[in-house]
Amino acid sequence: MLSPIQEYLQQLHARYASALDGKVADYIPELSKADPNWFGICIATRDGHVYEVGDTHQTFTIQSISKALVYGMALEDRGEEHVLSRIGVEPSGEAFNAISLKPGTGSPFNPMINAGAIATCGQLLNKDGKSRIERVVEYLGGFAGRELKINNGVYQSESETGHRNRAIGWLLRNFGILDDDPNETLETYFKQCSVEVTCRDLALMGATLANQGINPLTQKRAIPSEYVDNVLGVMATCGMYDWSGEWVYRVGLPAKSGVGGGILAVLPGQVGIGVFSPPLDAQGNSYRGIQVCMDVSRELALHMLNPTATPRSATRLAYHGGEVVSRRRLPPQSRELLRVNGTMIQVMELQGGLTFTTIEPVIRQATALAEDCKYVIFDMRAVVNANSVSLELLAALGTRLAAQGVRMIICQPRGLLPALRSVGIATHDIFPTMDAALETCEDALLLEVTGVSWRPLGALKLKSCSLFRHCKADDIAFLERELQRRRYDSGQTIISTGDTADEMFVVLSGTVEVQIHTEDKSRKRVDVLTSGMTVGEMAFLDGSPRSADVVAMEPVECLVLPKLWFDSLNERRPTLKITLLQEMTLEISSRLRQANVAISAFHRF
Repeated sequence: MLSPIQEYLQQLHARYASALDGKVADYIPELSKADPNWFGICIATRDGHVYEVGDTHQTFTIQSISKALVYGMALEDRGEEHVLSRIGVEPSGEAFNAISLKPGTGSPFNPMINAGAIATCGQLLNKDGKSRIERVVEYLGGFAGRELKINNGVYQSESETGHRNRAIGWLLRNFGILDDDPNETLETYFKQCSVEVTCRDLALMGATLANQGINPLTQKRAIPSEYVDNVLGVMATCGMYDWSGEWVYRVGLPAKSGVGGGILAVLPGQVGIGVFSPPLDAQGNSYRGIQVCMDVSRELALHMLNPTATPRSATRLAYHGGEVVSRRRLPPQSRELLRVNGTMIQVMELQGGLTFTTIEPVIRQATALAEDCKYVIFDMRAVVNANSVSLELLAALGTRLAAQGVRMIICQPRGLLPALRSVGIATHDIFPTMDAALETCEDALLLEVTGVSWRPLGALKLKSCSLFRHCKADDIAFLERELQRRRYDSGQTIISTGDTADEMFVVLSGTVEVQIHTEDKSRKRVDVLTSGMTVGEMAFLDGSPRSADVVAMEPVECLVLPKLWFDSLNERRPTLKITLLQEMTLEISSRLRQANVAISAFHRF
């Protein structure tokens, strides 16, 4: 099943596929060979799931995007104090290739402009028997999660035409920012910019930064966690050159662009975004890349200053209908069918604030579950707020699931009910309680499995009741002669809290509800008993006062077992009493086993 998030990316790609504004970089001759129609969008989550559309596997050179990552390498090699003494972190407001140095010190304003990137490259060390460029390629590969290589054609083209950068290199040497002859540093820089990547690589590099420096696919650390904030900081303030202020205002994500057509953006703690499209705008940023990032940030509410952008997982618990059932007590054969087929009902309890990044893994999980289930229930009682993006994605998921023959149900939405309706979730798919949602799904599932309703059309015969199912024919006849039937109207109380337990009931038709009194003097449903079930057996057996009310939910007919009559079976029909006690024990044991399964499910997260 196509995820709503994947569908969104496809629509976004189609929105700008024909937009060919901008111009492919040609000041480096080899870059001019790029096809202006190449266009890819990729989002990678901090746990390594990737959504992608378009030319996401087309290779291109990383160019200036490398500056942000290599800055982290310099911090690791030399330490923050040394690096800051050579390279500033202030936005310059000038083009990426401006010869822009601070008056007096000659230090570059920041590591994102060419002067700062060349100075950064000069701080790298030859280490562990490897040259600086060998270490750079390996380092960048750690972010991408795979081995990368240099495009020698682009490198040669950069080296042959990089006269302006060579001039910058000698200026840096003049001010003592570079300690050695700048030529080796410059060739390292040219090769660093010529490393080949894909749009998918950029998204995973961003996800690595979002994941505090650990690549989500390889689970290997690419950068020490203490330098992640430094890298993201300069990306946020300086990463888009003289459009950085506008970028923070409109997009609000730490990012870095490159003249090869790539943009890498990060929502810290949550996702990485990669966009690739070679035509550039006047500032040297990918034209389509800028448009895509603005739309994604606005439409998915990803701006880093958005107060609802919380990375906490929205999934509190997940279980299926064979583990946790409604409070209604069904006949044994129906309970067994639910135990065997319960995975057809999947429940996810959500929590906290719902945003794009918290609902994304929920949608991903639900999409996977849809392959093998018929019902997906979202319990929203612990959701404190939800933005429009998350609810629209939830509604889109419901539409997708319905197309697959899977029903999506929302329960306990509380204050979110109007918002859920406004995004198109039907009223009949929203339930006030989890019990109501489970009962609806259980009824539909049992009907689908058996072809008939589990509810009897009339009063059950005694032999069909759980308590009497192993009684002999003469015992059934004895029970029919000895015991009385009693009828109750809907809403009538059958048992009251505090009553003496001098009777036990077997429901022959209808449904009864077990209720307890709460501190606020309201009543809470704790159990529902259907035809064939025994009512009031616990207090009946141990002699304690009634601990709950039992109320008829509809017209009910019961068979009444008086305590004095039951005690008399010791003399009159001891074998029958043993049979009845065994059945009650088996029923209590079955309920305890189901409770243990439910408790295990609740403690899985």
